[in-house]
Amino acid sequence: MARNLKARLERIRTIEPPRGNGKVELETAPKVKAQSRENAATWPGWTDAGHMTIKREFCRSLPLHVPLDFPDALAVLLPDMACRDGRRQMMDLSANDELLFFDLETTGLSGGAGTIAFLAAFGRFTKSDEITITQYLLLDYPGEPDFLENLAAEFSATVPPYMVSYNGKSFDSQIFKNRLLMNGIRPPEYRQADLLHPARRLWKRRLPDCSQATIEVEILGLDRTGDVSGALAPDIWFSFLRNGERGDLLSICEHNAKDIAGLGTMFLAIGEIAGDPIGSREKYQFDEEGLALYWRNALRKRHAHLAGDEAYRKLVKTGDFLLSSAAEKGYPRAAVVMAKNAEWRMCDIKLALRYTNMALENCGDMENLRDELIKRRARLERKL
Repeated sequence: MARNLKARLERIRTIEPPRGNGKVELETAPKVKAQSRENAATWPGWTDAGHMTIKREFCRSLPLHVPLDFPDALAVLLPDMACRDGRRQMMDLSANDELLFFDLETTGLSGGAGTIAFLAAFGRFTKSDEITITQYLLLDYPGEPDFLENLAAEFSATVPPYMVSYNGKSFDSQIFKNRLLMNGIRPPEYRQADLLHPARRLWKRRLPDCSQATIEVEILGLDRTGDVSGALAPDIWFSFLRNGERGDLLSICEHNAKDIAGLGTMFLAIGEIAGDPIGSREKYQFDEEGLALYWRNALRKRHAHLAGDEAYRKLVKTGDFLLSSAAEKGYPRAAVVMAKNAEWRMCDIKLALRYTNMALENCGDMENLRDELIKRRARLERKL
């Protein structure tokens, strides 16, 4: 903050004295540099999209197949897509809805009032193995209104699209809405699905962190060799404003495009896991115990009104199998749940005791759980 204030004071000191018309003129960048920023002809592959705003569109192939329909069970892993109006179905995504993958690069990571977006990317599934990416790049501050108008226009559809993002609920969408309002532009209508939360449920205990890039490389097998870190985006854009150098800025554009392709791939992977969690265990290496426990709780809390449906019963059966499998593999929390089911729902005391002993063998240094299991085992033995 101190450096910024000092720079502003220095700039004020360099202002020329008032001339004949009494107006104060500020120092400006060389006209040649400003013109080169505004003219999209000097940016191969880009076209003009307004004042100091340029655009490009291209396709990227995906390593996973895009299905014609997504499974209803996707609403279990991605509750943002679950029905909210009491209809007797799970998914709020129909064939007529549009999935719109969205990612911003901004001038800061704090999300304050002074943070603006200078690069935005949208992705749409266009073929069974392809995503079309549209990018908008802001070349200087005066072009922000046109830049934002372009972004808002991407959401124009008969049915409000599903905006799919990674941590977008907390960051990207907030920056987007704030800048629209500050420029007097009405925010568009859209529904939002954030992949950060299901990703954490699936891989938090498998990976050192749950950043998008880590999941893409370690789980999805995507290649991000030579990728520029998104944390450098603010410095790179400010450097471009100062000297007009494009190399690093184009690298950030490529990073942004990879984020969109990775976002689409992650969505397809989560859809596969939801549709066949048992068959996809080896492929995606997710936390079986975490998924089993979450699957069971999600069905009981959010989708209990569907209890009479055949589809719901199949999902319950899948959840029971996941729990049983996790318990047999030595996951203690899953074994505890299976012990409770065996005792109270199935009235099978021997099976409940078996799962209790399995949990005790694998609970490690979980002292609270160990104490609870010792009491449970003693009670079950008395019942026998």
